[in-house]
Amino acid sequence: MDSPFLVVTSIADDTNAILKQYSSECKQRGVPFILIGDTKSPDSFYQEGCEFYSVEKQLQLDFAMPNQIPVKHYARKNIGYLIAIAKGATQIIETDDDNLPYESFWDERQIKIQANKLENKGWVNLYKYFADTNIWPRGFPLQHILDGIPEVGETELVHCPIQQGLADENPDVDAIYRLILPLPIKFNERSPIALGNRATCPFNSQNTTWFKEAFPLLYLPSYCSFRMTDIWRSFVAQRVAWTCGWSVLFHNSTVYQIRNDHSIIKDFEDEISGYLNNAKIMQSLNDLPLQMGVSFIHENLRLCYEELVRLGVVDEKELALVDLWIQDLQKI
Repeated sequence: MDSPFLVVTSIADDTNAILKQYSSECKQRGVPFILIGDTKSPDSFYQEGCEFYSVEKQLQLDFAMPNQIPVKHYARKNIGYLIAIAKGATQIIETDDDNLPYESFWDERQIKIQANKLENKGWVNLYKYFADTNIWPRGFPLQHILDGIPEVGETELVHCPIQQGLADENPDVDAIYRLILPLPIKFNERSPIALGNRATCPFNSQNTTWFKEAFPLLYLPSYCSFRMTDIWRSFVAQRVAWTCGWSVLFHNSTVYQIRNDHSIIKDFEDEISGYLNNAKIMQSLNDLPLQMGVSFIHENLRLCYEELVRLGVVDEKELALVDLWIQDLQKI
């Protein structure tokens, strides 16, 4: 199997210990590492094993999107995905500059995997399967955090081109959790769980593997809160994945997080649009009459973002970026 590509966006300089570790391990393992900078990034970044793209270098690429994505936004990570795809990636692993890899992070990924599969269960809090305490992922609707979880049966072989790994120590929880409940936490190990048709849980961009057929669903929206861009992407990706007959996998932690400095109150403020709208967004996406089949993946992606615009949760300017994303993918 071809080596995966690693994609990260960061404004840290080349003394950052975690970026140095990824650079070193990628060089050692032959994993191409693409690092996307932003306006606050240093003018130059050099680590063997890492290919750094400043904003200036991004604008020189032969893609339509880089000139249009807003700066100072996490969604510039989209440029890293395009670079990896253009270089022939068949797998993309994404993480952040505050997640340290366990040895298992570098294990070979398989698109078909033995997992407990859940379908037609609505909202499913996947963190509860991996923990003995009440914990929920960022983006999970607050009105469902006390819901029970469905029982799982025997494992089966499931096709999962999107795979979310958990993160120990300081996992991806929302600001409300951080304000009132204890951390750190180490998740329990168990068999993976795959969410199929009409079973939903938000997933993030902190430890996620994407296989080639799902690359169109990598798209991160720009005209929304930084704290919601990967969450709302996950809702769109899950809705479109169902039309392709795919499941989304959740598996044991393969990283642990040493969280960058955050203002929890600022995070709370940036998450309000999610607290108020996440359940409504997914219900609206569920109700969309999307066409079935992988051949409609681009059309279905755009229809989902048209729905987010109609709901008023992303700006209408998002649709132009979605069109450029599809245009660049087709050009590649």
